[in-house]
Amino acid sequence: MEEEYTTLLANQTWDLVPPPPGGNVVTGKWIWMHKRRADGTLDLYKARWVLRGFTQRPGVDYDETFSPVVKPATVRTVLSLALSCSWPVHQLDVKNAFLHGTLTETVYCSSSGLYSRFATFLVTLGFTEAKSDTSLFVYRHGDEMAYLLLYVYDIVLTASSQHLFHRIITSLQQEFAMKDLGVLHHFLGVIVEPRPSGLLLHQRQYTLDILERTEMTDCNPCSTPVDTQAKLSEDAGPPVADPTAYRSLAGALQYLTFIRPDITYAVQQVCLHMHDPREPHLTALKRLLRYLRGTMDYSLLLHRSSSAELVVYTDADWAGCPDTRRSTSGYAVFLGGNLVSWSSKRQPVVSHSSAEAEYRAVANGVAEASWLRQLLAELHSPLAKSTLVYCDNVSAVYLSTNPVQHQRTKNVEIDLHFVRDRVAIGDVRVLHVPTTSQFADIFTKGLPSTVFSEFRSRLNITRG
Repeated sequence: MEEEYTTLLANQTWDLVPPPPGGNVVTGKWIWMHKRRADGTLDLYKARWVLRGFTQRPGVDYDETFSPVVKPATVRTVLSLALSCSWPVHQLDVKNAFLHGTLTETVYCSSSGLYSRFATFLVTLGFTEAKSDTSLFVYRHGDEMAYLLLYVYDIVLTASSQHLFHRIITSLQQEFAMKDLGVLHHFLGVIVEPRPSGLLLHQRQYTLDILERTEMTDCNPCSTPVDTQAKLSEDAGPPVADPTAYRSLAGALQYLTFIRPDITYAVQQVCLHMHDPREPHLTALKRLLRYLRGTMDYSLLLHRSSSAELVVYTDADWAGCPDTRRSTSGYAVFLGGNLVSWSSKRQPVVSHSSAEAEYRAVANGVAEASWLRQLLAELHSPLAKSTLVYCDNVSAVYLSTNPVQHQRTKNVEIDLHFVRDRVAIGDVRVLHVPTTSQFADIFTKGLPSTVFSEFRSRLNITRG
Protein backbone atom coordinates (compact mmCIF):
# COMPACT_ATOMS: atom_id res chain seq x y z
CA MET A 1 0.00 0.00 0.00
CA GLU A 2 2.82 2.37 0.81
CA GLU A 3 4.44 1.73 -2.59
CA GLU A 4 1.16 2.38 -4.41
CA TYR A 5 0.55 5.58 -2.46
CA THR A 6 4.09 6.79 -3.11
CA THR A 7 3.68 6.12 -6.83
CA LEU A 8 0.42 8.07 -6.92
CA LEU A 9 2.17 11.05 -5.38
CA ALA A 10 5.26 10.74 -7.59
CA ASN A 11 3.11 10.77 -10.73
CA GLN A 12 1.21 13.83 -9.50
CA THR A 13 -2.00 11.90 -9.90
CA TRP A 14 -4.02 14.40 -7.89
CA ASP A 15 -4.04 17.80 -6.24
CA LEU A 16 -5.39 18.00 -2.71
CA VAL A 17 -8.18 20.62 -2.83
CA PRO A 18 -11.51 21.16 -1.07
CA PRO A 19 -14.52 20.03 -3.12
CA PRO A 20 -16.62 22.80 -4.67
CA PRO A 21 -20.13 23.35 -3.30
CA GLY A 22 -22.46 20.75 -4.75
CA GLY A 23 -19.58 18.89 -6.42
CA ASN A 24 -19.63 15.12 -6.76
CA VAL A 25 -16.86 13.45 -4.79
CA VAL A 26 -16.09 10.02 -6.20
CA THR A 27 -15.17 7.55 -3.48
CA GLY A 28 -12.53 4.85 -3.73
CA LYS A 29 -11.27 1.70 -2.04
CA TRP A 30 -8.18 -0.50 -1.76
CA ILE A 31 -7.94 -3.72 -3.78
CA TRP A 32 -5.37 -6.39 -2.91
CA MET A 33 -4.23 -9.01 -5.39
CA HIS A 34 -1.54 -11.59 -6.11
CA LYS A 35 0.65 -11.29 -9.19
CA ARG A 36 1.84 -14.68 -10.39
CA ARG A 37 4.70 -15.80 -12.57
CA ALA A 38 4.23 -17.73 -15.82
CA ASP A 39 4.44 -21.05 -13.93
CA GLY A 40 1.71 -20.02 -11.50
CA THR A 41 3.95 -19.38 -8.48
CA LEU A 42 3.53 -16.19 -6.46
CA ASP A 43 5.59 -13.27 -7.73
CA LEU A 44 4.49 -10.40 -5.49
CA TYR A 45 1.63 -8.84 -3.55
CA LYS A 46 0.00 -5.80 -5.11
CA ALA A 47 -2.27 -3.10 -3.75
CA ARG A 48 -4.30 -0.78 -5.96
CA TRP A 49 -6.34 2.27 -5.09
CA VAL A 50 -9.41 2.15 -7.32
CA LEU A 51 -12.53 4.21 -7.81
CA ARG A 52 -16.03 3.09 -7.00
CA GLY A 53 -17.27 3.78 -10.50
CA PHE A 54 -20.94 3.64 -9.60
CA THR A 55 -20.49 6.96 -7.74
CA GLN A 56 -19.42 8.74 -10.95
CA ARG A 57 -21.80 10.74 -13.13
CA PRO A 58 -21.63 10.43 -16.91
CA GLY A 59 -20.75 13.65 -18.69
CA VAL A 60 -19.53 15.18 -15.42
CA ASP A 61 -16.94 12.81 -13.96
CA TYR A 62 -16.14 10.90 -17.13
CA ASP A 63 -16.69 10.74 -20.86
CA GLU A 64 -15.68 8.04 -23.33
CA THR A 65 -12.63 6.23 -21.95
CA PHE A 66 -11.07 3.09 -23.37
CA SER A 67 -7.83 1.25 -24.00
CA PRO A 68 -7.73 -0.67 -27.30
CA VAL A 69 -6.63 -4.30 -27.27
CA VAL A 70 -4.73 -5.95 -30.08
CA LYS A 71 -6.52 -8.66 -32.05
CA PRO A 72 -5.25 -12.24 -31.46
CA ALA A 73 -4.81 -12.74 -35.21
CA THR A 74 -2.58 -9.64 -35.30
CA VAL A 75 -0.40 -11.07 -32.53
CA ARG A 76 0.03 -14.38 -34.33
CA THR A 77 0.68 -12.66 -37.68
CA VAL A 78 3.36 -10.37 -36.24
CA LEU A 79 5.04 -13.28 -34.45
CA SER A 80 5.02 -15.31 -37.68
CA LEU A 81 6.68 -12.47 -39.60
CA ALA A 82 9.23 -11.87 -36.82
CA LEU A 83 10.12 -15.57 -36.82
CA SER A 84 10.54 -15.67 -40.58
CA CYS A 85 12.79 -12.60 -40.46
CA SER A 86 14.70 -13.79 -37.33
CA TRP A 87 13.94 -10.53 -35.53
CA PRO A 88 14.29 -10.22 -31.73
CA VAL A 89 10.97 -10.13 -29.87
CA HIS A 90 10.72 -8.60 -26.39
CA GLN A 91 7.89 -7.73 -24.06
CA LEU A 92 7.63 -4.49 -22.12
CA ASP A 93 5.49 -3.45 -19.21
CA VAL A 94 4.38 0.09 -18.36
CA LYS A 95 4.57 0.54 -14.60
CA ASN A 96 1.36 1.98 -13.12
CA ALA A 97 0.14 2.51 -16.67
CA PHE A 98 -3.12 4.22 -15.80
CA LEU A 99 -1.30 6.99 -13.97
CA HIS A 100 0.38 8.18 -17.17
CA GLY A 101 -2.82 9.42 -18.77
CA THR A 102 -3.85 13.07 -18.96
CA LEU A 103 -7.41 13.89 -17.92
CA THR A 104 -9.57 16.14 -20.07
CA GLU A 105 -12.20 16.60 -17.33
CA THR A 106 -12.06 18.21 -13.91
CA VAL A 107 -12.88 15.31 -11.62
CA TYR A 108 -12.04 14.06 -8.20
CA CYS A 109 -10.63 10.77 -9.43
CA SER A 110 -8.21 9.29 -11.97
CA SER A 111 -9.05 7.93 -15.44
CA SER A 112 -7.02 6.15 -18.11
CA GLY A 113 -5.68 8.37 -20.85
CA LEU A 114 -2.57 6.24 -21.38
CA TYR A 115 -3.49 5.09 -24.87
CA SER A 116 -3.84 8.60 -26.29
CA ARG A 117 -0.60 9.76 -24.73
CA PHE A 118 1.28 6.59 -25.67
CA ALA A 119 0.03 6.64 -29.27
CA THR A 120 0.94 10.30 -29.66
CA PHE A 121 4.45 9.64 -28.38
CA LEU A 122 4.93 6.69 -30.74
CA VAL A 123 4.05 8.96 -33.66
CA THR A 124 6.85 11.33 -32.61
CA LEU A 125 9.23 8.35 -32.81
CA GLY A 126 8.17 7.70 -36.40
CA PHE A 127 5.57 4.99 -35.82
CA THR A 128 2.28 4.84 -37.70
CA GLU A 129 -0.95 3.52 -36.21
CA ALA A 130 -2.28 0.69 -38.36
CA LYS A 131 -5.76 1.16 -39.81
CA SER A 132 -6.46 -2.57 -39.71
CA ASP A 133 -5.73 -2.76 -35.96
CA THR A 134 -5.37 0.40 -33.88
CA SER A 135 -3.31 -1.47 -31.28
CA LEU A 136 -0.57 -2.14 -33.84
CA PHE A 137 2.09 0.48 -34.54
CA VAL A 138 4.51 0.15 -37.44
CA TYR A 139 7.86 1.89 -37.90
CA ARG A 140 9.71 2.06 -41.19
CA HIS A 141 12.67 4.20 -42.16
CA GLY A 142 14.64 2.98 -45.16
CA ASP A 143 15.48 -0.66 -44.52
CA GLU A 144 14.70 -0.41 -40.80
CA MET A 145 11.36 -1.73 -39.56
CA ALA A 146 9.70 -2.36 -36.20
CA TYR A 147 6.31 -3.58 -35.01
CA LEU A 148 4.79 -2.71 -31.63
CA LEU A 149 1.69 -4.46 -30.23
CA LEU A 150 -0.23 -2.80 -27.41
CA TYR A 151 -2.69 -4.56 -25.12
CA VAL A 152 -3.71 -1.95 -22.52
CA TYR A 153 -0.29 -1.68 -20.83
CA ASP A 154 1.36 -4.91 -22.02
CA ILE A 155 3.65 -4.38 -25.02
CA VAL A 156 5.35 -6.66 -27.53
CA LEU A 157 8.13 -5.11 -29.61
CA THR A 158 10.08 -6.59 -32.50
CA ALA A 159 12.52 -4.85 -34.84
CA SER A 160 14.73 -5.57 -37.82
CA SER A 161 17.97 -4.73 -35.99
CA GLN A 162 19.29 -4.73 -32.43
CA HIS A 163 20.31 -1.09 -32.81
CA LEU A 164 16.79 0.03 -33.72
CA PHE A 165 15.33 -2.30 -31.11
CA HIS A 166 17.32 -0.77 -28.23
CA ARG A 167 16.85 2.77 -29.54
CA ILE A 168 13.07 2.40 -29.35
CA ILE A 169 13.18 0.86 -25.87
CA THR A 170 15.46 3.65 -24.61
CA SER A 171 13.12 6.32 -26.00
CA LEU A 172 10.10 4.68 -24.37
CA GLN A 173 11.83 4.35 -21.01
CA GLN A 174 12.78 8.03 -21.08
CA GLU A 175 9.13 8.99 -21.47
CA PHE A 176 7.37 6.32 -19.39
CA ALA A 177 8.21 4.27 -16.31
CA MET A 178 8.72 1.10 -18.31
CA LYS A 179 10.42 -2.22 -17.68
CA ASP A 180 12.00 -4.42 -20.36
CA LEU A 181 10.91 -7.94 -19.40
CA GLY A 182 13.33 -9.51 -21.88
CA VAL A 183 12.64 -12.03 -24.60
CA LEU A 184 8.92 -12.66 -25.08
CA HIS A 185 7.90 -15.43 -22.69
CA HIS A 186 4.51 -14.60 -21.14
CA PHE A 187 1.96 -12.39 -22.90
CA LEU A 188 -1.77 -12.11 -22.16
CA GLY A 189 -1.65 -15.28 -20.09
CA VAL A 190 -0.01 -17.24 -22.91
CA ILE A 191 3.36 -18.89 -22.31
CA VAL A 192 5.79 -18.48 -25.22
CA GLU A 193 8.60 -21.04 -25.39
CA PRO A 194 11.35 -20.87 -28.04
CA ARG A 195 12.09 -23.99 -30.06
CA PRO A 196 14.70 -24.61 -32.79
CA SER A 197 11.92 -24.52 -35.37
CA GLY A 198 10.01 -21.55 -33.95
CA LEU A 199 7.76 -20.77 -30.97
CA LEU A 200 5.39 -22.86 -28.86
CA LEU A 201 2.35 -21.07 -27.42
CA HIS A 202 0.47 -22.73 -24.56
CA GLN A 203 -1.71 -22.06 -21.51
CA ARG A 204 -1.00 -25.11 -19.36
CA GLN A 205 -1.18 -23.26 -16.05
CA TYR A 206 -4.44 -21.56 -17.01
CA THR A 207 -5.88 -24.94 -18.05
CA LEU A 208 -4.79 -26.47 -14.76
CA ASP A 209 -6.39 -23.59 -12.84
CA ILE A 210 -9.72 -24.28 -14.58
CA LEU A 211 -9.51 -28.00 -13.82
CA GLU A 212 -8.67 -27.32 -10.17
CA ARG A 213 -11.52 -24.85 -9.93
CA THR A 214 -13.96 -27.52 -11.15
CA GLU A 215 -12.29 -30.33 -9.17
CA MET A 216 -11.62 -32.27 -12.37
CA THR A 217 -7.84 -32.65 -12.20
CA ASP A 218 -8.27 -36.41 -11.71
CA CYS A 219 -11.06 -36.96 -14.25
CA ASN A 220 -10.86 -39.56 -17.02
CA PRO A 221 -9.58 -37.91 -20.23
CA CYS A 222 -11.39 -38.30 -23.55
CA SER A 223 -9.96 -38.12 -27.05
CA THR A 224 -12.24 -35.44 -28.53
CA PRO A 225 -13.79 -32.28 -27.04
CA VAL A 226 -17.28 -32.97 -28.43
CA ASP A 227 -19.14 -36.09 -29.54
CA THR A 228 -20.38 -36.81 -33.06
CA GLN A 229 -24.07 -36.72 -32.14
CA ALA A 230 -26.53 -34.01 -33.18
CA LYS A 231 -26.08 -30.56 -31.68
CA LEU A 232 -27.71 -29.80 -28.35
CA SER A 233 -31.18 -28.27 -28.17
CA GLU A 234 -31.63 -25.19 -26.02
CA ASP A 235 -34.46 -26.71 -23.95
CA ALA A 236 -33.02 -30.23 -23.57
CA GLY A 237 -33.17 -31.51 -20.00
CA PRO A 238 -33.71 -29.73 -16.67
CA PRO A 239 -31.95 -26.44 -15.82
CA VAL A 240 -28.57 -26.66 -14.08
CA ALA A 241 -28.43 -26.01 -10.36
CA ASP A 242 -25.96 -23.12 -10.67
CA PRO A 243 -26.26 -21.24 -14.00
CA THR A 244 -23.81 -18.56 -12.83
CA ALA A 245 -21.06 -21.16 -12.38
CA TYR A 246 -21.81 -22.54 -15.86
CA ARG A 247 -21.54 -19.07 -17.43
CA SER A 248 -18.35 -18.29 -15.56
CA LEU A 249 -16.71 -21.53 -16.67
CA ALA A 250 -17.86 -21.16 -20.29
CA GLY A 251 -16.41 -17.66 -20.33
CA ALA A 252 -13.12 -18.88 -18.89
CA LEU A 253 -12.88 -21.52 -21.62
CA GLN A 254 -13.28 -18.85 -24.31
CA TYR A 255 -9.89 -17.46 -23.33
CA LEU A 256 -8.28 -20.84 -24.03
CA THR A 257 -9.26 -20.59 -27.70
CA PHE A 258 -6.52 -17.95 -28.09
CA ILE A 259 -4.05 -20.77 -28.79
CA ARG A 260 -6.28 -23.86 -28.81
CA PRO A 261 -8.20 -23.93 -32.12
CA ASP A 262 -9.03 -27.59 -31.47
CA ILE A 263 -11.55 -26.61 -28.77
CA THR A 264 -13.06 -23.61 -30.59
CA TYR A 265 -16.14 -25.46 -31.86
CA ALA A 266 -16.81 -27.14 -28.51
CA VAL A 267 -16.51 -23.82 -26.66
CA GLN A 268 -18.81 -22.15 -29.18
CA GLN A 269 -21.42 -24.83 -28.59
CA VAL A 270 -21.45 -24.57 -24.78
CA CYS A 271 -21.49 -20.76 -24.99
CA LEU A 272 -24.64 -20.84 -27.14
CA HIS A 273 -26.59 -21.96 -24.08
CA MET A 274 -25.21 -19.56 -21.45
CA HIS A 275 -28.56 -17.74 -21.20
CA ASP A 276 -30.38 -20.87 -20.00
CA PRO A 277 -27.95 -23.76 -19.35
CA ARG A 278 -29.43 -27.24 -19.00
CA GLU A 279 -27.98 -30.48 -17.67
CA PRO A 280 -27.04 -31.84 -21.16
CA HIS A 281 -25.15 -28.59 -21.79
CA LEU A 282 -23.27 -29.06 -18.52
CA THR A 283 -22.45 -32.63 -19.55
CA ALA A 284 -21.01 -31.31 -22.82
CA LEU A 285 -18.98 -28.75 -20.90
CA LYS A 286 -17.58 -31.44 -18.60
CA ARG A 287 -16.64 -33.54 -21.63
CA LEU A 288 -14.64 -30.57 -22.91
CA LEU A 289 -12.86 -30.39 -19.54
CA ARG A 290 -12.04 -34.10 -19.78
CA TYR A 291 -10.52 -33.49 -23.20
CA LEU A 292 -8.43 -30.63 -21.79
CA ARG A 293 -7.26 -32.89 -18.96
CA GLY A 294 -5.79 -35.28 -21.52
CA THR A 295 -4.26 -32.56 -23.73
CA MET A 296 -2.80 -30.12 -21.20
CA ASP A 297 0.63 -30.42 -22.79
CA TYR A 298 -0.63 -29.46 -26.27
CA SER A 299 0.60 -26.20 -27.79
CA LEU A 300 0.20 -24.11 -30.93
CA LEU A 301 3.40 -24.14 -32.99
CA LEU A 302 4.50 -21.11 -35.00
CA HIS A 303 7.46 -22.05 -37.17
CA ARG A 304 9.90 -20.21 -39.38
CA SER A 305 8.86 -20.18 -43.00
CA SER A 306 10.20 -18.69 -46.20
CA SER A 307 6.69 -18.73 -47.68
CA ALA A 308 4.39 -15.73 -47.37
CA GLU A 309 1.31 -17.29 -48.93
CA LEU A 310 -2.09 -16.84 -47.32
CA VAL A 311 -4.33 -19.93 -47.52
CA VAL A 312 -7.89 -20.23 -46.20
CA TYR A 313 -10.09 -23.29 -45.56
CA THR A 314 -13.83 -22.68 -45.10
CA ASP A 315 -16.62 -25.06 -44.20
CA ALA A 316 -20.21 -25.15 -42.96
CA ASP A 317 -22.65 -27.68 -41.64
CA TRP A 318 -26.10 -27.23 -43.13
CA ALA A 319 -29.08 -26.56 -40.84
CA GLY A 320 -27.26 -28.14 -37.91
CA CYS A 321 -28.97 -26.17 -35.13
CA PRO A 322 -31.98 -28.25 -33.96
CA ASP A 323 -33.82 -25.16 -32.67
CA THR A 324 -33.33 -22.63 -35.49
CA ARG A 325 -31.94 -24.77 -38.35
CA ARG A 326 -29.19 -22.22 -38.80
CA SER A 327 -25.82 -23.47 -39.99
CA THR A 328 -22.38 -23.17 -38.40
CA SER A 329 -19.53 -21.57 -40.35
CA GLY A 330 -15.86 -22.22 -39.75
CA TYR A 331 -12.58 -21.11 -41.27
CA ALA A 332 -8.85 -21.57 -40.77
CA VAL A 333 -6.31 -19.09 -42.18
CA PHE A 334 -2.65 -20.03 -42.65
CA LEU A 335 0.19 -17.60 -43.30
CA GLY A 336 3.29 -19.38 -44.57
CA GLY A 337 2.00 -22.59 -42.99
CA ASN A 338 1.28 -20.95 -39.61
CA LEU A 339 -2.30 -20.89 -38.38
CA VAL A 340 -2.94 -17.21 -37.62
CA SER A 341 -6.75 -16.96 -37.55
CA TRP A 342 -9.74 -19.26 -37.09
CA SER A 343 -13.42 -19.08 -36.28
CA SER A 344 -16.48 -21.16 -35.44
CA LYS A 345 -19.72 -19.21 -35.55
CA ARG A 346 -23.41 -19.86 -36.08
CA GLN A 347 -24.73 -18.13 -39.18
CA PRO A 348 -27.21 -15.28 -38.57
CA VAL A 349 -29.89 -16.56 -40.98
CA VAL A 350 -31.25 -19.89 -42.23
CA SER A 351 -29.77 -21.22 -45.47
CA HIS A 352 -32.03 -22.86 -48.04
CA SER A 353 -29.38 -25.31 -49.26
CA SER A 354 -25.97 -26.69 -48.39
CA ALA A 355 -24.46 -24.58 -51.18
CA GLU A 356 -25.93 -21.45 -49.62
CA ALA A 357 -24.54 -22.35 -46.19
CA GLU A 358 -21.12 -23.15 -47.67
CA TYR A 359 -21.06 -19.91 -49.64
CA ARG A 360 -21.77 -17.86 -46.52
CA ALA A 361 -18.81 -19.64 -44.92
CA VAL A 362 -16.68 -18.77 -47.96
CA ALA A 363 -17.70 -15.11 -47.61
CA ASN A 364 -16.63 -15.12 -43.94
CA GLY A 365 -13.27 -16.63 -44.86
CA VAL A 366 -12.76 -14.15 -47.70
CA ALA A 367 -13.58 -11.24 -45.37
CA GLU A 368 -10.94 -12.42 -42.89
CA ALA A 369 -8.43 -12.94 -45.70
CA SER A 370 -9.11 -9.42 -47.02
CA TRP A 371 -8.47 -7.96 -43.59
CA LEU A 372 -5.24 -9.96 -43.21
CA ARG A 373 -4.07 -8.83 -46.65
CA GLN A 374 -4.56 -5.22 -45.55
CA LEU A 375 -2.77 -5.96 -42.27
CA LEU A 376 0.20 -7.48 -44.10
CA ALA A 377 0.34 -4.49 -46.45
CA GLU A 378 0.53 -2.15 -43.43
CA LEU A 379 3.29 -4.38 -42.03
CA HIS A 380 5.15 -3.74 -45.32
CA SER A 381 4.83 -7.42 -46.25
CA PRO A 382 2.28 -7.24 -49.08
CA LEU A 383 1.19 -10.47 -50.71
CA ALA A 384 2.24 -10.92 -54.32
CA LYS A 385 -0.12 -13.84 -54.99
CA SER A 386 -3.84 -14.36 -54.69
CA THR A 387 -5.13 -15.89 -51.47
CA LEU A 388 -6.36 -19.44 -52.06
CA VAL A 389 -9.71 -20.17 -50.42
CA TYR A 390 -10.59 -23.87 -50.26
CA CYS A 391 -14.18 -25.10 -50.06
CA ASP A 392 -15.46 -28.68 -50.35
CA ASN A 393 -18.77 -27.74 -52.00
CA VAL A 394 -18.57 -27.66 -55.82
CA SER A 395 -21.65 -25.44 -56.20
CA ALA A 396 -20.24 -22.82 -53.82
CA VAL A 397 -16.95 -22.79 -55.75
CA TYR A 398 -18.86 -22.34 -59.02
CA LEU A 399 -20.88 -19.42 -57.61
CA SER A 400 -17.69 -17.49 -56.77
CA THR A 401 -16.85 -16.98 -60.45
CA ASN A 402 -20.17 -17.45 -62.29
CA PRO A 403 -21.54 -13.95 -63.10
CA VAL A 404 -25.07 -15.20 -63.82
CA GLN A 405 -27.66 -14.53 -61.10
CA HIS A 406 -30.18 -17.27 -60.36
CA GLN A 407 -33.42 -17.07 -58.41
CA ARG A 408 -32.04 -19.49 -55.82
CA THR A 409 -28.96 -17.31 -55.16
CA LYS A 410 -30.86 -14.13 -54.23
CA ASN A 411 -30.64 -15.02 -50.52
CA VAL A 412 -26.84 -14.71 -50.61
CA GLU A 413 -26.64 -11.86 -53.12
CA ILE A 414 -24.53 -9.56 -50.92
CA ASP A 415 -22.05 -12.36 -50.16
CA LEU A 416 -21.98 -13.24 -53.86
CA HIS A 417 -21.00 -9.74 -54.93
CA PHE A 418 -18.47 -9.39 -52.12
CA VAL A 419 -16.62 -12.61 -52.98
CA ARG A 420 -16.83 -12.04 -56.73
CA ASP A 421 -15.37 -8.55 -56.34
CA ARG A 422 -12.36 -10.01 -54.50
CA VAL A 423 -12.00 -12.72 -57.14
CA ALA A 424 -12.26 -10.17 -59.95
CA ILE A 425 -9.45 -7.96 -58.61
CA GLY A 426 -7.23 -10.99 -58.05
CA ASP A 427 -7.10 -10.92 -54.25
CA VAL A 428 -8.59 -14.41 -53.85
CA ARG A 429 -9.24 -17.60 -55.77
CA VAL A 430 -11.90 -20.02 -54.55
CA LEU A 431 -10.93 -23.64 -55.21
CA HIS A 432 -12.39 -27.05 -54.46
CA VAL A 433 -10.83 -29.35 -51.88
CA PRO A 434 -11.88 -32.93 -51.00
CA THR A 435 -13.76 -33.32 -47.74
CA THR A 436 -10.93 -35.53 -46.45
CA SER A 437 -8.61 -32.49 -46.64
CA GLN A 438 -11.08 -29.87 -45.43
CA PHE A 439 -9.40 -28.89 -42.16
CA ALA A 440 -12.08 -26.30 -41.34
CA ASP A 441 -14.44 -29.23 -40.71
CA ILE A 442 -13.08 -29.25 -37.16
CA PHE A 443 -14.84 -25.89 -36.56
CA THR A 444 -18.34 -26.95 -37.65
CA LYS A 445 -19.14 -30.32 -36.10
CA GLY A 446 -18.00 -33.16 -33.87
CA LEU A 447 -15.62 -35.52 -35.67
CA PRO A 448 -14.57 -39.14 -35.11
CA SER A 449 -11.41 -39.49 -33.05
CA THR A 450 -9.10 -40.48 -35.93
CA VAL A 451 -10.27 -37.66 -38.21
CA PHE A 452 -10.16 -35.15 -35.36
CA SER A 453 -6.58 -36.11 -34.43
CA GLU A 454 -5.42 -35.76 -38.04
CA PHE A 455 -7.07 -32.36 -38.54
CA ARG A 456 -5.77 -31.16 -35.15
CA SER A 457 -2.20 -31.92 -36.19
CA ARG A 458 -2.78 -30.09 -39.51
CA LEU A 459 -3.66 -27.01 -37.44
CA ASN A 460 -0.15 -27.16 -35.93
CA ILE A 461 -1.39 -28.29 -32.51
CA THR A 462 1.39 -30.43 -31.10
CA ARG A 463 2.67 -31.92 -27.85
CA GLY A 464 5.49 -29.97 -26.32
